[in-house]
Amino acid sequence: MNHLASKRNLWYLLSVILLAPGIISLLFNGLEFGIDFTGGSAWEVQYEEAVDVADIREVLAEHGRTEAQAQQVGDSDDYRYLIRMHELQQSSPEKEELTEALETLGTMNHEGESLETVGASVGESIRNRSILAVIAASIGILLYIAFAFRNTGNAMLYGTCAIVGMVHDALFVLGVFSILGAVADVEIDALFVTAVLTVIGFSVHDTIVVFDRIRENQMADPSANLEDIVNHSIVQTLVRSLNTSVTVVFTLAALLLFGGESTRYFVLALLIGVIAGTYSSIFNASQLLVSWHEGEIQRLWRRITRRPEPSISGSEA
Repeated sequence: MNHLASKRNLWYLLSVILLAPGIISLLFNGLEFGIDFTGGSAWEVQYEEAVDVADIREVLAEHGRTEAQAQQVGDSDDYRYLIRMHELQQSSPEKEELTEALETLGTMNHEGESLETVGASVGESIRNRSILAVIAASIGILLYIAFAFRNTGNAMLYGTCAIVGMVHDALFVLGVFSILGAVADVEIDALFVTAVLTVIGFSVHDTIVVFDRIRENQMADPSANLEDIVNHSIVQTLVRSLNTSVTVVFTLAALLLFGGESTRYFVLALLIGVIAGTYSSIFNASQLLVSWHEGEIQRLWRRITRRPEPSISGSEA
């Protein structure tokens, strides 16, 4: 634990390795947007006995609904199934036709039936507002941290490092769900945006705890090396960060295993984000402060942009 900052390149490399599959999936596959974003209908039907999900899809496909996806929701003995498809109007002839077709699979309980429809324009508006919400939250966090750490001499650096850690966590969650969407048709909805915003808040909260201890230790010994201060601060806050995260992880894991189907992916997003946020606050955000102080980020940027190293005054005779 006494040499965490000295191994910062290893932590950066590990983050890149973990993020790479998700980023590649985002670039080539994107995300599977649910009807909250694309528009469409969510039709929940209930049977008196178990019905094969594959049979539901087959019946719908036979009636022109090849895009329809079906999954069982709720308790296994409720026999409730959620069908997602392009827009389907309530009381329309097509709905009556599809209902009759589905009734050939078993006895339906129409009291447990529900149909929710979101128009394409409404879905696009929700998607745009969700993006704006994430951007607004990021700007607000940056400004708040810059104000809170204004007496450190480089307040914007603290804010920027926190934002980088936050982006790391959000990208990891998005990447995982992009992969899940590609291999398991997992869709994201408005509840997923809530999960991402919660992850952002948790990530920044955990980072601020470490940053605040770094600031206190700097003020106590201004002449100390920043790498040593960061190491010492992480060790001081590590137990608190882990205890907080572990209790949240246990709670979310219980909800994931025993909670309802409708919140499963919301809880999964939170669980992934909390774990990623704990890692980034210790092994990324704090280490970036040292990398900037040591000039490593500046040298990397000059190498990427192929700019020459700045000359040192008096180096030439």
